[in-house]
Amino acid sequence: MSTAQALGGALGRRAERNGVWFNPPPWVLLAGTVSYLVLMLRQLPCQLGGSVYKMMCYSDITPLFYARGLAEGKVPFITADVEYPVLTGAFMDVARRITLALGGQIGPDVPASEMSQAAAIFAGVNAVLLFGFFIVLLWAHLQLSRPWDAMMIALAPAVMTTGLINWDFMVLAFTSLGLVSWARKRPIGAGVWLGLGIAAKLYPLLLFVILAVLCFRSGRLRTFWLAVAGAAGSWVAVNLPVYVLSPSGWLYFWTFNVDRGADLGSIWYLLSLAGHPIDDVSSAQTVLMVIGTAAICALLLLAPRRPRLAQGFLLLMVWFLIINKVYSPQYVLWLLPFVVLARPRWRDWLIWSAAELIYFGAIWAHLDGTLSSGSGGNGLYMASIVVRIAGQLWIAGLVVRDIYQPEFDPVRNPQWGTRHALAEKRLDDPDGGELDEATDARWMRVVPWLR
Repeated sequence: MSTAQALGGALGRRAERNGVWFNPPPWVLLAGTVSYLVLMLRQLPCQLGGSVYKMMCYSDITPLFYARGLAEGKVPFITADVEYPVLTGAFMDVARRITLALGGQIGPDVPASEMSQAAAIFAGVNAVLLFGFFIVLLWAHLQLSRPWDAMMIALAPAVMTTGLINWDFMVLAFTSLGLVSWARKRPIGAGVWLGLGIAAKLYPLLLFVILAVLCFRSGRLRTFWLAVAGAAGSWVAVNLPVYVLSPSGWLYFWTFNVDRGADLGSIWYLLSLAGHPIDDVSSAQTVLMVIGTAAICALLLLAPRRPRLAQGFLLLMVWFLIINKVYSPQYVLWLLPFVVLARPRWRDWLIWSAAELIYFGAIWAHLDGTLSSGSGGNGLYMASIVVRIAGQLWIAGLVVRDIYQPEFDPVRNPQWGTRHALAEKRLDDPDGGELDEATDARWMRVVPWLR
């Protein structure tokens, strides 16, 4: 008997196959921690009073601490209007309460110096809490079929540049937990997590469009409705109390986004800078969203082989971000997990990340005035929007090719780790839960005629 066996028993399956040095969790979590430390260091110049645009370290967290009344002790939705869904507002309030517990002075009569110290504590509390959600995000992707791909999230430039602009790591964590539950064939649990994600940011709602189409195609509609029930239950559970306490505070998020016009980073803002403003952006966006969603759903139904869940969602998410009324720099985080799941190739990840980094640098130069209209810099900023959109369309184009030619799909036809893939015999949609290896429903017999 070896010493290791005497101390701890027989080696586990993973240890026998790969050895401890080739086990992804510790390396992914270590890389993610280093990336987050880089992110924290990038915020230091702003905490020390530097120019938020020149140093590219802007964050909504500290300004909204003042602007939304948290510094005065106001409660989101109840005594202060907040332009975010319920769980994001709740996160802000939890951070405010922790700031008080740590000695931060908050209130209408607090001196400016003490309030400034409280704001610094508030920013630190948010950074720590968001790090917890980031670790949950990494853990969730480590539970999926290709755990080493989680390294693309851990090392993503998007994390190191935009991770603390807003509270997006919370919705990323909830969404990824929903994907893990779905992959484990727990549709109600998946729905519960996705419902919480929708209560933090709205975009996980788009995932149900793709689930509906793929479940319809494979005859798994019961599974879909179970997920919808779970999502509706968790969303109502966290929204109803706020609505009962303050209907106007709850409605503010919805009215704010409906009334919003063309804003930074969007294709509508680009048209405005080019001298071709659109009068009714909301209507134009709605029409294009309906048309694009219908086209993507048709693509998913008419493809010779049922596409993977991540592929469908990436296509819809790209379209949503292209036609949205605003493209805040941190929105890249919304797309990151699905780029990794839909097209897990380092080369493609690098090209897409580079396009997003170009826009990240340009937006701050634009806001700082470096890329101003007087110097002709508006043209460079407009070009950065085009580059970002081109990068997103490029990755979407690769996914469309993978759908119609599955031999190019890195998941269905892996070129690395082939021995492991063949041994596991999981070359359809290994994270698709009930959809994995599912055959088309009987009503899909009409599709070849439609093609």
